Amino acid sequence: MDSGTLYLVATPIGNLEDITFRALRILKDVDLIAAEDTRQTLKLLNHFEISKPLISYYRHNEEIRNEELLKKLRNGSNIAIVTDAGTPGISDPGEKIVKVAIEKEINVVPIPGACAMINALIASGLDTNEFCFYGFLPINKKFRKEKFEEVGNEGKTVIIYEAPHRLIGTLKEIEEKLGNRQIVVAKELTKIHESFYRGTVSDVLKMIKEPKGEYIVLIKGEKTEKKNDLSFLTLEQHYEFYEKQGYSKKEIIKKIAKDRNVSKNEIYQKFI
Repeated sequence: MDSGTLYLVATPIGNLEDITFRALRILKDVDLIAAEDTRQTLKLLNHFEISKPLISYYRHNEEIRNEELLKKLRNGSNIAIVTDAGTPGISDPGEKIVKVAIEKEINVVPIPGACAMINALIASGLDTNEFCFYGFLPINKKFRKEKFEEVGNEGKTVIIYEAPHRLIGTLKEIEEKLGNRQIVVAKELTKIHESFYRGTVSDVLKMIKEPKGEYIVLIKGEKTEKKNDLSFLTLEQHYEFYEKQGYSKKEIIKKIAKDRNVSKNEIYQKFI
């Protein structure tokens, strides 16, 4: 028996008119739909009068479901993966099962459609030629610092997702750690309250009063002080540079040693 096909079906991120004819055909034809939230997907299916078996497929049951879905695929079933909104695998479930399906030589077919970050980018007014997508930034302080360092040294347009209750804090963090950069914040794309806030971080902070909805933050690419340039600072200035970014003494000494290409012990001795 031939294996079935795994379809990655993009669904609307707000406006239901953004569904494609091909996506509708695939959803009607498959044997099973694996949905991030079956309640949300059921609303979509009911709107287009599609009746299909649904199974929940989200972050916390992904590993267990993968085995079940792969077994069905090997037995010839055709399965569609859908998320609450947008494209599967982009800050949503889908990536893991695709990797395993490819290893098992199961056919994987993308069904293109809406993707929030791409729509935010093309309407942002920022450089679209090259960009970096970071998804949701880590909450862990250590990992978050490291990620901000990457973002700050990125010369390309940077795209991140953020929850409404963390948006203001993240924008203030961007201003503090990266400077008063040019940014664009996109809100509720394709929905009634779709909005774009453009300007410096401080400008945008004044525009957004009470964050509600789904947000995408785009940061203009602009390299911060180059590591090579830091070697021209005095050790005290070099230390202060990293201290202002919230690094611990141990982390600062390690960074200074790396910037100046000397041993950590040598730098440590200077600050005893």
